[in-house]
Amino acid sequence: MASLALVLAAAGTQAQTAPEVPRLVVHILIDQLRTDYMEAFAPLYGDGGFRRLMQQGGYYADAQPPFATPDRASGAACTSTGAVPYDNGIPSIAWLSRQTLRPVYCVDDDTQAGHNTDERTSAASLLTTTLSDELKIATGGQAIVYSIAPEREVAVLMAGHAADAAVWINDQTGHWCGTAAYGAFPSWAAAFERAEPLASRLRKLVWEPMYSGGLQEFHYFHSVANTAKLDFRHRFEGERRVRQFKASGMGNEEVQNLVDYCLKTSYIGRDQTPDVLAIGLYAGNYDHQNVVRYPSEMQDTYVRLDRVLEHIFKQTEHYVGAERVLFVVSSTGYADHPADDIDFAAMHIPTGSYSMARATMLLNMYLSAVFGQAQWVEGTHGCQFYLNHKLIEQRQLQLASVLERAEECLSQMAGVRDVYTSQRLALGQWSRGLDLVRAGWNINRSGDIIVDVNPGWRIVGDDGSEHVDGGNPYIAYPLFFLGPLVEPRHTATPVSMAAIAPTLARCLRIRAPNGCREAPLGL
Repeated sequence: MASLALVLAAAGTQAQTAPEVPRLVVHILIDQLRTDYMEAFAPLYGDGGFRRLMQQGGYYADAQPPFATPDRASGAACTSTGAVPYDNGIPSIAWLSRQTLRPVYCVDDDTQAGHNTDERTSAASLLTTTLSDELKIATGGQAIVYSIAPEREVAVLMAGHAADAAVWINDQTGHWCGTAAYGAFPSWAAAFERAEPLASRLRKLVWEPMYSGGLQEFHYFHSVANTAKLDFRHRFEGERRVRQFKASGMGNEEVQNLVDYCLKTSYIGRDQTPDVLAIGLYAGNYDHQNVVRYPSEMQDTYVRLDRVLEHIFKQTEHYVGAERVLFVVSSTGYADHPADDIDFAAMHIPTGSYSMARATMLLNMYLSAVFGQAQWVEGTHGCQFYLNHKLIEQRQLQLASVLERAEECLSQMAGVRDVYTSQRLALGQWSRGLDLVRAGWNINRSGDIIVDVNPGWRIVGDDGSEHVDGGNPYIAYPLFFLGPLVEPRHTATPVSMAAIAPTLARCLRIRAPNGCREAPLGL
């Protein structure tokens, strides 16, 4: 009896000291945020942004996407669902529709009208729940979930299916907009749009370096060979002005302003029910160009991003309370391609040109020689080939046999490092490289064949677009947790970005998203 009493007393003590559930989780997803750049620009930071995260937060310096070739959409889907594209259904920003043979944008939905936009949008293509969906389920719909991002796919995929609102900046008009999939356009977003419309201010904005004089002499990139490259001045004009603004160091400040207004005028984080605020920011280079072309712009983007983070931290803690907030800062985990105008051949670096149109023609000729004259390749998207399944069935052929022959043909083409067929991905023996490709592939949306081109080779798409394949170099991406539940630490051991959702679910004491297979991290 005495032993039992001691056990019960200990259990009672633990119950009394159990950490309180945060009343607001703020998940800040930063497109292309890199650990090496973030740490390199540390001399230019203040005390309340990145420096605070590195000193007071749980800092994982090497967070990795658990699948190959992530992009902005698949990265956002992975962090919100804790699942890879194989399970959550979002392998990329777009894929080819087998019904129409046209690209499908990942959050398009013809059944849902837009607010302040002609775009029809929802998270219907997302096949699993998100953290915010599980919070809605656990609270009987009482939790508030808002998502704010410059890009439509980030806003929607971070919001999930059951959010109260997802808002983003329209590429054509510059207006903050949303979708009827989440109900009415939120009053705070509508009021902000009326009071300070970006569309009317954009042509007047000028992006220049924040620093001048002594501090501006600091630079990290070797391409800054003289002071002329340290200065820049960009205006946002022409048909692409909104897209250029969103892919600039100033775009994050517009997101910050709307976040301010949301915190000030909505009820998020104010009651005892936990809420989620998802925020998308940008840390890539200007207009998605390579850093060789715009090195000072990249530096200034990180400096401005540091100020934006500090502001969001302070404002959130002011309106909600520092003891009630858990911040998460993560990355989409991908980088832009190398500069397309660099002459690799002149530097004696292995290179070449891989044409998807030529590869398609040769593959069709080869399959026609083996199985009979026909259009065996139904379409292509990126470096993926979609075979004509109806034709294969009509000819009474086994798909595995056609794939085997296609793999033989494509593997012999110049510039091809590897070929992954759907058969190989579904049934192949496990290896680290194959597992990453398989995790980033979706059986219903990805192609039947994926070609892996040699690094440094120029890929020419069917539409004439060109880019240099960057290979798959190892790049570290940071992950931070900051709040009263978090013990300050710096962890160099690699972790998976898919662990974010289950970690937050444990902090909120709810079920992890239903496609999640990762264990939570220790905070």
